[in-house]
Amino acid sequence: MLSAIVFLPLLGAAVAGFFGRLIGARMAEIVTTGLLGAAAALSWIAFIQIGLNEGEPQTVQVADWITSGLFSVGWTLRFDALTVVMLVVVNTVSSLVHLYSIGYMAEDPHRPRFFAYLSLFTFAMLMLVTSDNFLQLFFGWEGVGLASYLLIGFWYQKPSANAAAIKAFVVNRVGDFGFALGIVGIFAVYGTISFDEVFAATPAMAGRTFEFAGAQFDVVTTLTFLLFIGAMGKSAQFLLHTWLPDAMEGPTPVSALIHAATMVTAGVFLVCRCSPMFEYAPDTLAFVTIIGATTAFFAATVGMFQNDIKRVIAYSTCSQLGYMFFAAGVSAYQAAMFHLFTHAFFKALLFLGAGSVIHAMHHEQDMRKMGGIWKAIPFTYAMMTIGTIALIGFGIPHVGGFAGFYSKDAILETAYAAGGVGTYGFVAGIVAALMTSFYSWRLAFMTFHGEAKWKHGHDDHHAHAAHDDHGHGDHGHEPHESPLTMTIPLAILAVGAIAAGFLFYPYFIGDDNHAFWRDSIFVAANHHALHARHEVPEWVIWAPLAVTVLGFLIAAYYFLLRPDRAAALAAREGLLYNFLKNKWYFDEIYDFLFVRPAMWIGRKLWKLGDGWLIDGFGPDGVAARVKDIAGRAGRLQTGFIYHYAFAMLIGVAALLSWLLFGGAPK
Repeated sequence: MLSAIVFLPLLGAAVAGFFGRLIGARMAEIVTTGLLGAAAALSWIAFIQIGLNEGEPQTVQVADWITSGLFSVGWTLRFDALTVVMLVVVNTVSSLVHLYSIGYMAEDPHRPRFFAYLSLFTFAMLMLVTSDNFLQLFFGWEGVGLASYLLIGFWYQKPSANAAAIKAFVVNRVGDFGFALGIVGIFAVYGTISFDEVFAATPAMAGRTFEFAGAQFDVVTTLTFLLFIGAMGKSAQFLLHTWLPDAMEGPTPVSALIHAATMVTAGVFLVCRCSPMFEYAPDTLAFVTIIGATTAFFAATVGMFQNDIKRVIAYSTCSQLGYMFFAAGVSAYQAAMFHLFTHAFFKALLFLGAGSVIHAMHHEQDMRKMGGIWKAIPFTYAMMTIGTIALIGFGIPHVGGFAGFYSKDAILETAYAAGGVGTYGFVAGIVAALMTSFYSWRLAFMTFHGEAKWKHGHDDHHAHAAHDDHGHGDHGHEPHESPLTMTIPLAILAVGAIAAGFLFYPYFIGDDNHAFWRDSIFVAANHHALHARHEVPEWVIWAPLAVTVLGFLIAAYYFLLRPDRAAALAAREGLLYNFLKNKWYFDEIYDFLFVRPAMWIGRKLWKLGDGWLIDGFGPDGVAARVKDIAGRAGRLQTGFIYHYAFAMLIGVAALLSWLLFGGAPK
């Protein structure tokens, strides 16, 4: 059963990819969706057996993989509490995305290829979360990177989609370089890359140093820092975040799959899986906290000024990932995983809900061209509202709330209880919560309420139709509700967005969470922030609700009561407005610092190094000289016999002269 969870999506990818033209698009959809549904059902069974019922962790030996000298690694699937949580998240969201895509991609001519990519992506993620060693994890890690490249650039006819796919691939390779160095370093230090062996040896390795460039560096700190660089790239953390918004160029189901539960959460999973190492690297944990908190704040500031409905949600994802990381940075790995779990439901709900809005608006994604559509698509409106309330973490302390309330508030309380650098995480998280509430309700109000701007801009509307061209035909200008294949996944995800928090709170971060997580997560004895959160002042508990309500009121004022003021402020295009709207100018800065110099160096190496030097003095130069000599020699071939006879006579005369005048041996 456990192996089937991993390999059923691979089977679906193979069938749709290799035989899609033979069996047809409809059968490819049915096969891949059915196999993912089966994998999701089996994942929940494993979650109940191993997680909720406190069953023993299991390993499944698939095959011997690599043996070279002292290096030996097998292909083993690991199923513990951490793994089964990720299996539920990945397969549940992926199966619903598959079902949703049947309706969303209904008229796309390349559906078999699309569904093959989706299933391949899921398989790669499952390989990542079931890994039993660092190399197997890296295999899944890179597989996810490959599949994301294919999915983001699925509409390869669009230059913007190709550019976005390349950007995501390149930025992730920057992080993966650090990750690869970390794995090589682990083998060099520990002599193994097996999780169990590395984690068991880490306490003895704590405090050991090595010399580099005349300075001493802590071994465990260096290795965990390199691992976290990989996590930064995959999870789009501050400085390596630039690929995430551009990934919206792919079809909307891809956005939901990548941003809700799979690729971007891999970094959080990595840090939590390696908690036995990170716990002995306090400097790395502090760095993780700072990066996570900064990401939460940064992404929230940018999200407030985006006008593309998918990009707003994308920056929300980036911000929420920041919460997960600074929770892990204060050793609250359980809270990080809990927020990862709840976030998967409401973020997938928001992305797929946005897709339903785009479907209703006939490809339109600009919120400034929407408005007043809640009556036309009441179900989508209700689902998006549930997702919004879950995202902002609305709830009444000591009473209850939606899913995000339980996980996000726990992170903020834990960060405060941790003190030190955790205080920075708490302050950044509270400010980010205020902005999250503002931009979430801004999205809801601009999209569903106010003036129906779409009624006045048919020309612009059709000009924009190619922005997210998912292949739907023109069904008229009036917004319309999505088909059942799209609304059923929304309803299922809405249940998770409402109930996942209070249902699973006792298991994930309750007083008895050790019984659930057991050895899959390690927390040092002196790191007790998760428990200490119960002792924080009352104002800390109520602060998230206060800023959430404040964000709602500000958004309601500017986008419900006085939309003219919001338009006037935007029209001014002040310094701060442009700074945030242009994403802190990171793209421009990176283009200036890295892209242009790299392109200049590349051209010089191509034109001068490769063209003039290597080719000029190498094969091309030799070939040119041979051709030149042959051409000159060819001129001696006149075709007249007397010329050749004359040349032979001269040769004979020269030979005789040499023999007569001392050339011959005595």
